[in-house]
Amino acid sequence: MKKVFGIAGLLFAVVVFTAVMSGQPDGSNTFLSAYNLENLAQRIGMFGILSVAAAFVIVTGGIDLSIGSVVCVAGCLLPWLLRDLGWSPFLALPAVLLLSAAIGLWHGLLVVGLRLQPFVVTLCGLLLYRGLMREFTKDQIMGFGDTAEGLRFLATGRVPVTDAFGIPVTAIALLVVAALTALLWNKTVAGRHLFATGRNEEAARFSGVATGRLTVLAYVACSLLAGFAGVLFVLYVNSAQASSAGSFYELYAIAGAVLGGVALRGGEGTVIGVLLGAALMQVLANAINLLGDSNRLEFAVVGAVILAGAAADEGVRRLFSRRR
Repeated sequence: MKKVFGIAGLLFAVVVFTAVMSGQPDGSNTFLSAYNLENLAQRIGMFGILSVAAAFVIVTGGIDLSIGSVVCVAGCLLPWLLRDLGWSPFLALPAVLLLSAAIGLWHGLLVVGLRLQPFVVTLCGLLLYRGLMREFTKDQIMGFGDTAEGLRFLATGRVPVTDAFGIPVTAIALLVVAALTALLWNKTVAGRHLFATGRNEEAARFSGVATGRLTVLAYVACSLLAGFAGVLFVLYVNSAQASSAGSFYELYAIAGAVLGGVALRGGEGTVIGVLLGAALMQVLANAINLLGDSNRLEFAVVGAVILAGAAADEGVRRLFSRRR
């Protein structure tokens, strides 16, 4: 809980600083404008889902570097199914999500069945899936034409609050995903066993926990959520290109989860912390764009966040090991 309060305080400080610094001579405020806040909430919704996805695997002590490539797969296949094959959205959307879940199942079986390192499995997945999509699409831009007008509401719709501001549907989707994840993690036996697997897999297995099955399910959940986020991203942009769709998104996902208190060693994390971490990442990116008139430092900030999170995690581990 201390980590949650810490990240909440940091988020508040960054928001206040950005709001103060983005004030204009005419009294307007770029950061606090309804347009900027709505776009920020929209990005937090989509990237927040990716951070929750990454957290599922990290709490087991694993890692998934293929999240961005799964986003690419979902983003390229959905327009293809709708526009080129003429599928109904009621068939195309479940098919894309099912394929995303199958990718996670493949990862989980390789990690559990063949005892391969998650880093190696998902790094190969990162390269493999994007390469296949680039070949499949011939690096062409995959657009919807007029086949996804109703479906785009999932990514571009909003629930009006005032005449100028509305809550994006993507933010609502994140809250639903977060609520279901919190319910699973905190109120079910499977959730408690998931964290036990991350803390000490061998001890959990000797205690009767189906660690292998839970690890596989964690990878399935991760890829399923990544595929869902990929659907939202492509609907938001209205097109996708395999060479760039979802590029580096796994870093934002991992950074948001780690910054939110999900321990890289596994077995520790909260959903509210992940939400705050994802929000902080997007607020920082927004602040860089507004105050620096450029996004060139954005990747540097992401790298610094992951490094700081890893260092803090190792420091906590050593502190507790000394106390024991």
